[in-house]
Amino acid sequence: MLLALTLGASVSVPAAAENPYYSRVNTFGVFVAYSPDSSMILLGSAENRMLVDVGVSYNRRLFLNHLVNWQYNGELLPVALESDPIAELKAYQTSPTVTTITTPYGPVVDCTPQTAQYSVTFPNGVTYSGTEKIYCSGRRWTVGEGMSPVGFQWNFLPRRQLQPFFIGHGGYMYSTKPIPISDAGSFNFTFDLGLGLEFYRSHTRSLRGEFRYHHISNHDTATENPGIDNLLYQVTYAFGR
Repeated sequence: MLLALTLGASVSVPAAAENPYYSRVNTFGVFVAYSPDSSMILLGSAENRMLVDVGVSYNRRLFLNHLVNWQYNGELLPVALESDPIAELKAYQTSPTVTTITTPYGPVVDCTPQTAQYSVTFPNGVTYSGTEKIYCSGRRWTVGEGMSPVGFQWNFLPRRQLQPFFIGHGGYMYSTKPIPISDAGSFNFTFDLGLGLEFYRSHTRSLRGEFRYHHISNHDTATENPGIDNLLYQVTYAFGR
């Protein structure tokens, strides 16, 4: 009996194998994103636009093997800020008197200065003539919110702590003023495609840094639709199980 008890005490239960993957079933994230400029990259023509986003994200794992971790990804942006360059119209009048008149012009598609001659004769016979110049003179920030309910993320080499990934979304943005110009809409559609790296500090927490092509467009639902193309930098703190 003593021998049996001794042998039983010496038998240890094998420890559960550690999860070989750095991957979570459900992931929540908090992120900030920034773009200092816009240009004619692919679809948009509005230039000199800035973006600042603060939001949250949710991932759900769909498929996992040693090569790829395929996840659903959705984003909610309670704070979506967009900045447009504001122009002024300056008239250098030469007739009937010499004077300079400055008038606010509003957001413009690009900041290339435009100059034109003008000559207007009124019914009283007086002709006003001179030169008009439109140029950018400031910036206007517009507050909005957005959501990207359609999105996917593919992490590669999920057994490693540092994983390259590809990400893409489709959604909308609503702003308190029309963007990027006054004749465009307050409701816009958005989509983005990006590449990045995700570093897992543990199996439950990670940091993501990424670089995205981001597009905003009203899809011709307003009078004008110049569209906005940005290269967006985003950092996300993610956690879950």
